[in-house]
Amino acid sequence: MERIPYEIHCVKKGDPLYPNRMKNLPNMPAQLYYIGNLPDDKAPSMAVVGARACSAYGRIQAFRYAQVMSNNGIQVISGLASGIDSEAHKGALEGSTPTFAVLGSGADICYPSSNRNLYERILREGGGILTEYEPGTPPMAFRFPARNRIISALSDVVLIVEAREKSGSLITAECALEQGKAIYAVPGAVTDSLSRGCNKLIFDGAGIAYCPEVLLGEWGMESQENNEQTMNKKTLLTLASDLKLLYSYLDSRPVAFDTIVRKSGLDARKVSSGLVELTLMGLAREVGKHYYIRQ
Repeated sequence: MERIPYEIHCVKKGDPLYPNRMKNLPNMPAQLYYIGNLPDDKAPSMAVVGARACSAYGRIQAFRYAQVMSNNGIQVISGLASGIDSEAHKGALEGSTPTFAVLGSGADICYPSSNRNLYERILREGGGILTEYEPGTPPMAFRFPARNRIISALSDVVLIVEAREKSGSLITAECALEQGKAIYAVPGAVTDSLSRGCNKLIFDGAGIAYCPEVLLGEWGMESQENNEQTMNKKTLLTLASDLKLLYSYLDSRPVAFDTIVRKSGLDARKVSSGLVELTLMGLAREVGKHYYIRQ
């Protein structure tokens, strides 16, 4: 494992810099090692976690929810893992508030190594990398469930985006429940095994995160994006009929270009130019090669 040469700080439980959210909770580490910054005690924070092997739908929602939170001044906490965690950090970085990663290794070891650029960007943009493990500690399977209690402890609200019925993300939810944190889950199709854990959490009493604004309500906030959405609705009223038709076939789940062509009855060239127009207007986004979602 390559060790990354950043200056590592250590803060002990009795120090003023030790996060306030963790001080009065049981089973918290005696010290934290960190690179960059620690989360701001005075700013709201939300954990976003979920499956490593997630679907395109899960990736999009993790990115979207984290970006909205970040644009509204909410710190996003996650674990830098592949899948949902990574997309949450990326979404937060497209917002205006720093994001923080809690590792299951030493702070100087990026795991997975493929997230090296993301690790460095988090630090460049005012966030932090933190862990209870000493520098040089390698990532081991048993360390990841343990770090989940820190992710939830640093957060006011925990959001599970996508999780199987038996998932490590549900350990974070259990920790959050023990710590008295609010828990939300993004609902999914009942036929989708990746959504079974989230749907079960909702059945058991977790909040239904059917849109980011529901989460902002935890802090009595209204989305800064509401004005933009209002403008988008006004723009829709003035769209040409072909563009309105194309927009009607878009959804929050990715829709293939060929599917839009088939359903709309328009020729491929007209669909292509129409999707470009919708994208420029902020009403659509390409999320993969020839796959589009509604904004």
